[in-house]
Amino acid sequence: MRAVRRALAGGSIVRLVREGARGCASTPCGESRGQAARARRAGSGRADSRTGGGGGRWTKASREGRGGVERWTTGERVARGDSVKTTTTRREVGTMVGDPKAPEGYDVVREGEARALQRADTDDVFYNKPQVVNRDMSIAVIREFQRVRAAEHAEGKVKRNKRAKGTSCLTPRDDPLVKRLLDEDDVAALFRTAEEHRAMLEKQAAEREARGEKEGETEKVVKPLTNVTILEGMSATGLRALRYAQEIKDVGCIVANDLDPTAAEAIERNKAYNALCSPAKADAISCVIPHNEDVRMVCMKHEKMFDVVDLDPYGTPSTLLDSAVTAVKEGGLLLVTATDMAVLCGNNSEVAWAKYQSYPLRAKYCHEMAVRTLLASIENAAIKHKRHIVPVLSLSIDFYIRVFVRVYTSPLQMKSSPSKLSYVFQCVGCDAHELQPVGRKAMKGDVTKYQPGAGPVVPQKCPSCGWHYNMGGPIWSDPIHDKDWVNNIKAEVEKNESTYPGFVKVHALLTMAQEELPDVPLHYDLHAMGGTLKCTPPTHWLFKSAIINAGYRVSSCHSSPKGIKTDAPVDVLWDILRCWVKEHPVKPVSEKTPGSVILAKEPTIKANFTRVSSAQSKARQERVARFPQNPTENWGPKRRAGKFRDEESDAKKRRADMEVKRRAEEED
Repeated sequence: MRAVRRALAGGSIVRLVREGARGCASTPCGESRGQAARARRAGSGRADSRTGGGGGRWTKASREGRGGVERWTTGERVARGDSVKTTTTRREVGTMVGDPKAPEGYDVVREGEARALQRADTDDVFYNKPQVVNRDMSIAVIREFQRVRAAEHAEGKVKRNKRAKGTSCLTPRDDPLVKRLLDEDDVAALFRTAEEHRAMLEKQAAEREARGEKEGETEKVVKPLTNVTILEGMSATGLRALRYAQEIKDVGCIVANDLDPTAAEAIERNKAYNALCSPAKADAISCVIPHNEDVRMVCMKHEKMFDVVDLDPYGTPSTLLDSAVTAVKEGGLLLVTATDMAVLCGNNSEVAWAKYQSYPLRAKYCHEMAVRTLLASIENAAIKHKRHIVPVLSLSIDFYIRVFVRVYTSPLQMKSSPSKLSYVFQCVGCDAHELQPVGRKAMKGDVTKYQPGAGPVVPQKCPSCGWHYNMGGPIWSDPIHDKDWVNNIKAEVEKNESTYPGFVKVHALLTMAQEELPDVPLHYDLHAMGGTLKCTPPTHWLFKSAIINAGYRVSSCHSSPKGIKTDAPVDVLWDILRCWVKEHPVKPVSEKTPGSVILAKEPTIKANFTRVSSAQSKARQERVARFPQNPTENWGPKRRAGKFRDEESDAKKRRADMEVKRRAEEED
């Protein structure tokens, strides 16, 4: 702890913390205004409840666990006459009992095991509370990555990281991070010139000859598995990095980087405060290294040195991908967030093309298409460096998308990249869509040939309604989840529920991702198809049952509560709805519409609407909320930190001057 105190600028924060602790004799340490208000309401007999993430009302159950952590339990939710399985989660406010009181002028934000000091009534450093699900999911995925990484190392599947050396190396010799990221042998090899490398090989050959050993007889020494190294590119308050340090085991180094000097100071301050609050985890917290630099420069100067690279920018990550894919070690994990959903969902297609080299379409599957657009952009950045990606989990969450991919180097796999990308043809009249692969693999004997995609996959006019198509993409059309990863992550989250503040939402997302068909890109919207026909569609259970009875697979979709994924052709879906309309007639229309053209055709199959139990999602059968409500209204992104910092400062100064003037006039 002495080292932590010396690391602070003149011990100012420690002094402020001590003064705050002496000043809280009359109030329980760490009690926030919100907690005090709730206590007053409890004393006056007023109930304390709020809307929660389980789809019902959150009621305050008890204070239990360490330090009086607040736990909230969901009430039963009634949906379509069915109650929903209740679950628990944790909402933490203020500091824990026993923590040093926050310095004057600061509020304490607590999330998981980490705390962050925020200046009261200002946004000098960005903190986004709704991203708690993002951070929870990241911790769960990194834990699974550590397990898979250890298994691969034990089986000898880990590939060597080949980096540029000598004069080609972009890492400065005096770089302060390199010795924390690499061992002495790797650092020496990094700056060794070609001449020095040849001389070293000749020396090793001479030593083997002196010992009487032939080349190739000496067994290769496999280095032991080292602790993971993590780069958080835009750390802001450092809360995410501090959670990683305290909640993930076997972490060797976390570089908490931010370009804003104010954020770098906040990271230092929060690191010191967390060390004071959790002395037992001071060693783990010490692995967090605050860093003030452009994240693109950090990535380029540290080629293949990070096991995990986490990018969570305010807006688009498009300008960061090209450098980020170079910083990830062989088989490492790249985590990317994109919050520019208006662009990715097709509201500004020309901007999307400039940022992601893809045209998104304004369709009901726009959120899933946004996920696949980002994956395609990461793949395009990777293949420039002879690398490729393998997605393990890709999600659309509230107002942003979050993808987790592993990065590998393989010129051969790079050639198959076009076969993983597809253009999308979307009918403007109905909900029909088709995918056109950019490339394909063809076998000629024992040789694999990589050729342009065969097409076209659609005629000039839509066969269902006769309207024309719009073309979008290219998007990632391969699977966006790894089922084994999703199953293991979900099991780990359920096992350690109390460690995830956003458990309800995290569990719901993993449940839906677990049930999605992995090989079916994009989805249909049953209500939109019913709207095309001007009819009230069947329930999801009936519609899915009819698809299964027709001999096809079907599942729900994590990105939309109304989404339906199926490998059935769109003609089969329209035939099922034609049969439904025959049993439930609609009013005829006089004008030609896509719906009237579709209904004018006779169905080629007879739909069987007998209910099938497998048509219901596993989550619904177990009465687990699939799409929980957000805890509060306006649950979304806040404004950028410091965007109005100068204007607000001037406005406060003017208000203060006016207040002084007003009081002076009253005294006169």
